[in-house]
Amino acid sequence: MATLKDIATEAGVSLATVSRVLNDDPTLCVKEETKHRILEIAARLEYRTSSAKKHQVAAVPNHHFLAVYNYKQEAEINDPYYLSIRHGIESQCEKLGITLTNCYEGKIDNNINAISGILMVGKTTQTVLNMAVNMTDNICYLDFSDNKSQFDSVDIDLAKISKEVIDFFIAQDFNRIGFIGGQDQPGTADIREIAFSEYGQLKQVVSEQDLYRGDFSSSSGYKLALEMLAKPNHPRALFIASDSIAIGVVRALHEHGLKIPNDISLISVNDIPTARFTFPPLSTVRIHSEMMGSQGVNLLVEKVRDGRALPLKVYVPSKLKLRGTTK
Repeated sequence: MATLKDIATEAGVSLATVSRVLNDDPTLCVKEETKHRILEIAARLEYRTSSAKKHQVAAVPNHHFLAVYNYKQEAEINDPYYLSIRHGIESQCEKLGITLTNCYEGKIDNNINAISGILMVGKTTQTVLNMAVNMTDNICYLDFSDNKSQFDSVDIDLAKISKEVIDFFIAQDFNRIGFIGGQDQPGTADIREIAFSEYGQLKQVVSEQDLYRGDFSSSSGYKLALEMLAKPNHPRALFIASDSIAIGVVRALHEHGLKIPNDISLISVNDIPTARFTFPPLSTVRIHSEMMGSQGVNLLVEKVRDGRALPLKVYVPSKLKLRGTTK
């Protein structure tokens, strides 16, 4: 089992800092990057804080939540973004004394009893949703939202992020911008790609030939970048759907002798801890994915506590972090 010392050693900080971050010490002044790194390492090492901390919020009685991850568990290895969402869910449930059951690939165990809330992580199918509704009407989407839905959601405004990246590149006088992304459902573009394509074509800087889609892994980014570089010419600016994809793209660009950002610039999404240690460091949009998990738990608790009927949609914040892959 991982210890505080293990986390402190890997994060390069003191034991006291790790302890205070993991226990949400409100008096701690620490950079957001440091906190993010500690939380990611703790989640990866499966560290668990004691449920008997004096400062913890009093337990919420008789709650058993189900977290339904609509993707394979391997996705957490390929992209720490998903691991961070789970860490947020588990940390908040532990803090509030809530029993939590995780299940992946949308596979809900019908034998689980007394479920008082369900976190539906990622886009799901109607079949899975029907199974969830048969268990409880207290459902909250995470990393997905549906304006026609009766359920709460905690999401990221990915369309806004895509438009902001295009505007940034246009301001730097790029007139051709490419996209390398992934897909949650086979053959289906996600909202990043859709918004990027529509807004980019409106601004006359994006064409269909410069859109590449695989999965959310570094190996996919590498392969798609090679496919792009095999063409006679390619865009000099890239928007990449995740940092994990971008790591593979950067490798391919280096192998082809391209200098970043002089020959080609790129911006990705998520700001995982590794993003600061690539060469050059990734310019990326920071998303507080662990907050999605914790706020989803809070919405389920609040809806039961207050008897709220109207659904709420919450967007977690994002911020462009400019580093070495842009000028």
